[in-house]
Amino acid sequence: MMSIAGIVATAGGIGFLNKGAGTVAAVAFCIAWYFIPIGYTYQVLLMVALLAAGTWSATKMETVWEHDSNRIVIDEVAGMMITLAFLPTGGWYIITGCVLFRFFDIVKPLGIRKAEKLPRGIGVMADDVLAGIYSHLILWLFKNFEILGFRDFAFS
Repeated sequence: MMSIAGIVATAGGIGFLNKGAGTVAAVAFCIAWYFIPIGYTYQVLLMVALLAAGTWSATKMETVWEHDSNRIVIDEVAGMMITLAFLPTGGWYIITGCVLFRFFDIVKPLGIRKAEKLPRGIGVMADDVLAGIYSHLILWLFKNFEILGFRDFAFS
């Protein structure tokens, strides 16, 4: 029987996929984000809840698995939340945000790799928080400065 920490850490079991669990968790969040839009106040509450639950569950589950185990994907969910928060929910924002987030999460430039080395659940979550912040900033620039005509492509 799976513990509550395990269910949270694996995002309801997605983390048990053999390959690409982080990408699947990110895409699953994107699909939910598109079909279940929420207001800004609830976005803040959800973000705080994801960060707190993710840090707690990752800390608990790394005593069972190793630090930043591939099974722990709640960090990808939180990172996608940060990427997409407070932006239009149009498909191009979501798709571009997911691609940007996965790029930063996989390549780990700009201090992301260093953040990952922090202890326990904080390190598990920190690299995805930074990846989400960088991705969000790029989307914000696209939106506000109409880079590449991005505003024209957003169907929100």
